Amino acid sequence: MWIFISRLILTNRVIIILLITGVTFFMIKKGADVNLSYSMAKLLPSDHPISLDYQIFSEKYGVQNILVIAIEDSLISTLEHLSKWDKVTQDIEIINGVEQVISFTNLPIIFKDTVNKKFVLKRWFSQDINTQEQLDSAFSQYSNQKFYKGLVNSNDNKVSTMLITLDDVLMKSVSREESIFLIKDLVDAYSDEFQAKAHYSGLPYIRTVDSIKVKDEISLFIIFTLFITSLILFLFFRSFKAVISSMIVVILGVFFSFGTISLLGYEVSVLMALIPPVLIVIGIPNCIFLINKFHIEFKRTRNKDYALTKMVQKIGNITLLTNLTTASGFAAFMLTNSETLQEFGLVAAINIILIFLLSLFIIPIYFSYSSPPKYRHTKHLDKLWINKLVERLVFLVQYRRKQIYFITTILIFFGLFGVLNVKTTGNLTDELPKDGELYKDLKFFESNFGGVMPLEVVVNTRVKNGLLKSYNLRKIEQLSQELTTFNEFSKPYSYVDVVKYSKQAFYNGDSNYYSLPNSQEQRMILSYLRNSTESMNLGGLMMDSLKQEARISLRVADVSTNKMDSVFDALLPKVNKIFSADKYDVTITGSSVVFLNGTKFLLKNLMLSLLLVIILISIFMAWMFNSFRMVIVSIIPNLIPLLLTGAIMGYFGIALKPSTILVFSIAFGISVDDTIHFLAKYRQELLVNNWNIKKSVLSALNETSVSMFYTSVVLFFGFFIFVASDFGGTVALGLLVSITLLFAMLSNLLLLPALLLSLEKIINYEAFQEPLLDTFDEEEDEELDELKVRRK
Repeated sequence: MWIFISRLILTNRVIIILLITGVTFFMIKKGADVNLSYSMAKLLPSDHPISLDYQIFSEKYGVQNILVIAIEDSLISTLEHLSKWDKVTQDIEIINGVEQVISFTNLPIIFKDTVNKKFVLKRWFSQDINTQEQLDSAFSQYSNQKFYKGLVNSNDNKVSTMLITLDDVLMKSVSREESIFLIKDLVDAYSDEFQAKAHYSGLPYIRTVDSIKVKDEISLFIIFTLFITSLILFLFFRSFKAVISSMIVVILGVFFSFGTISLLGYEVSVLMALIPPVLIVIGIPNCIFLINKFHIEFKRTRNKDYALTKMVQKIGNITLLTNLTTASGFAAFMLTNSETLQEFGLVAAINIILIFLLSLFIIPIYFSYSSPPKYRHTKHLDKLWINKLVERLVFLVQYRRKQIYFITTILIFFGLFGVLNVKTTGNLTDELPKDGELYKDLKFFESNFGGVMPLEVVVNTRVKNGLLKSYNLRKIEQLSQELTTFNEFSKPYSYVDVVKYSKQAFYNGDSNYYSLPNSQEQRMILSYLRNSTESMNLGGLMMDSLKQEARISLRVADVSTNKMDSVFDALLPKVNKIFSADKYDVTITGSSVVFLNGTKFLLKNLMLSLLLVIILISIFMAWMFNSFRMVIVSIIPNLIPLLLTGAIMGYFGIALKPSTILVFSIAFGISVDDTIHFLAKYRQELLVNNWNIKKSVLSALNETSVSMFYTSVVLFFGFFIFVASDFGGTVALGLLVSITLLFAMLSNLLLLPALLLSLEKIINYEAFQEPLLDTFDEEEDEELDELKVRRK
């Protein structure tokens, strides 16, 4: 089959070039329409109970798109500063997409209207305040309102926050950047004028900044990856032709990846942004194996057409298999229940196959039009240090196998002990650099206001007007008091706080009456509230329209999944004690709950995907070599690097989380490629050497070790580039994949051939008898006259 494919490629070069050009322009056009992802990653399935709870809450009370701003200004309570801050508040209120602004200056105070038997709201800071004395008097009245204590101002009133609710439609559009940074510009102008320090946080702001970083990093990593891989290629081959042809392949692969994302209707998220540079790193080894084989055959025969044909025949099928195993490593993510992972796995798997096809077509066609390689182009095959490296590998495998096994055994014990120390975790700041402004601002809000991540406790009394019952009010207050005992939570607010504030207003603002009313007081206060609900906008904020369900709103600190689990383990028994399960429905939801549960769900699915990758590739190896024992021998050298990487994580305190568990599936799928290349060449040598095991192993090691070394260096530095990312998960992925692939290279160059030599009596007479892996006999060379490329 591959003889036919090689002739098809080399005799239809113009048609193939035109087809690739046409498809490329189409992909470029589609790729230009791709959009950045501005929404929260879809970690949980839509039918998951946590997702359903949050969806129901969002439909009833609105999506929690809150941008939080804090300003450190010790003079905020002076007339000049407060007037300017009020102007900033008013300017923000009219920005597109802003639904509500809660600011220090627009907070209302409840007053009792005895004539109309209702409560009225009046801003404590108004335009009528013209002197500092008037402001001090108004501020004194504001400070008397216990409802606002800790809501927007710190206890010393030197830090003031602004809570901005943004429209959900805006949050999912490109316009969000303009609106959010217009808000930031207004606050920064105030900050610059008064030398105040501004802090920004909240999921809308974090996701917007992240999306901009994603956009910047895509371009940056593509450029860096192209540069480092092209430099390594030139240092290895000393040939601009090798570099140019490889760059054409991977650049077209980048275009195809963006086109695929657009065609499938996906958006570019932090995870999806990794695909273009990863494709470059994966595509270059294809080119290295093809070009290296071309140089070997040309050096041997001095016939370019023959060398190109043999390159496609001997490397094409092996490269197809290695790309299939790599693609299956990514495709395993499609078997998880996470939509984000499914999209990532599908796009990556498709484009790995596409970049294989591009390399298979472009490399032979490019070199068919080029002049034959000169001596300097094939000189890399005779480099002294490379030859010494190969000789050293052969020596170790042939005469130092016991030492290889001893060191391997020590490393396995080292790995097992380290893996036992690995901890699992996951929180919002995993992706944020610890020295970055986003992280520092988030921690500032935690230390001053308890956090920014929204958390909601919804209490359903199951009875219409059930919230008006005094015993239910007391139960909600009791739960609120329990919530204040957790350091991870901010001060909670609920309908009960409005009722208590209303009692204070009923007694003419006396703060001593900020408490739940008795039965007689409650009847009078509720009659006032019924007349005031619309003007106070309490219907849709603190309870539902039937007055049977109340929400307790608070913010939670950025804690790990393990810590939050322990918090909920302590909280839930208290909730159940206060609200009997047969009379009340209590739901804990919010974007923080969705995120933390999504992280745990994703972690479990990624562990499952790793197991599926190992099983899938094992089945694939069995299909290729028709030998179960051969599968065991080939899988062991690729599992040990995963074990050692896990040990490094344990020893250095790198937690097992979504970004790090990805490493194992990706690295395993890639590292198996070297195994396939070696075993395929080993099979070829067995046929040539009349099943002489020792000679075949050493011959296979001699020929494949150079390409395996070259590709491993490219992969190591290609993935290592990701440590320059601003996202912690990307840094961890790049560093750990690089380390794993380095271990895998050593394992495949030393342990795999050593095992083949040591276990030859066990595996080799049974293995490869009728494998499904098609190989070619070195002695079965076609007639050179039949291999001339038809010139057009």
